[in-house]
Amino acid sequence: MASIVALAQELIRRPSRAGIDDYGPVLGVLEGWLASRGLPHRRLHDGQGAVVGLLVEIAGGRPGPWWTLDACIDTAPYGDEAAWSFPPDSGDVVDGWLHGRGAADSKLAASLFCHLAAELLPRAAGLSGGLAVLLDVDEHTGVFGGARAYLADPHAVRPAGVMIGYPGLEDVVVGGRGLWRATLAVHAPSGHSGSSRTVVGAISRAAHLVRLLDAADLPGPDSTGGFPLGPKLSVTALHGGHGFSVTPDRCEINVDVRTTPCFDAHDAETVIRKAVAELDADLPAPTPTDITPIASWPPFRLEETEQPAAALLAAAARAGLAVRAKTAGPSNIGNLLAGEAVPATAGFGVSYEGLHGTDERADLAALPQVYAVYREAVLDLLTG
Repeated sequence: MASIVALAQELIRRPSRAGIDDYGPVLGVLEGWLASRGLPHRRLHDGQGAVVGLLVEIAGGRPGPWWTLDACIDTAPYGDEAAWSFPPDSGDVVDGWLHGRGAADSKLAASLFCHLAAELLPRAAGLSGGLAVLLDVDEHTGVFGGARAYLADPHAVRPAGVMIGYPGLEDVVVGGRGLWRATLAVHAPSGHSGSSRTVVGAISRAAHLVRLLDAADLPGPDSTGGFPLGPKLSVTALHGGHGFSVTPDRCEINVDVRTTPCFDAHDAETVIRKAVAELDADLPAPTPTDITPIASWPPFRLEETEQPAAALLAAAARAGLAVRAKTAGPSNIGNLLAGEAVPATAGFGVSYEGLHGTDERADLAALPQVYAVYREAVLDLLTG
């Protein structure tokens, strides 16, 4: 456990904020650690040649499916550093808590998975299939470049399932809502704000559209389908205009719809188009509102008897942990994997505070139990 914490500290002390920091230093720490233990690993690249992750691969001596452990080593930004009570790149352990950005999401999990791979390497000949450890540096961008590069890599064995090391001791996350995102461009005639001619500007039309979207009728959870969450629609951005004297002719709105098995991407788009049609009828403009879809991921949910959820839940029970199977509201890499027909769990780890916020820290008290759970789950999967 001390070695797991020490490697996690070194990772936290190399800032790796997505889209901000150079990933070279944090990758160098991992590559040095893996090489010193003889663990086979290589870099993954995106279509432009940028490094988007590291992949560790341990082949078993007998045929069988491969399973993957995944943890990101890029992080969210720090936010207001003055609000932190300790440096965001601290890496210190205080009263049993590991401090710093990435402690919870997910540098401690990355260290844990590396140590688990090192433990299993000498036993590889007696294992079936193989174990991969995916260490992303393109997760918090929302692009999930590491996972995409892994799935597209012709040299990598496609996994039978993935366990993602997001934190949280009380739940094994077995599902998540999907999403459908779009940008809506609202148009209007431009004009002078002081003119005697009344002009309903694009911002005013956009505000009316926001009210229509907020009032959209969405179904609740599907009580018969086993998916406990209903869909959700959120307006997440509004951009338009400049200065004071001009009523703008264009305003853009970002819309995020979280989808479920009973309310899919087609249903989400239908709701948006209905609201747009109502806007254009209520407040006509020379140019109709444009809808530009941005992204769409399916929802996913594993049954508790499906792998790798079954192995993780069973191992947690054997470790004496009261863990429940949970379907998460936010989307995650599990949604991307679901779209590729790869089953995934998307969370089980230590308790935490300040995830993506101020004073991020991870509670180390349950680290031995979390390690034992993943160890037993992986061995169950690799020994049949």
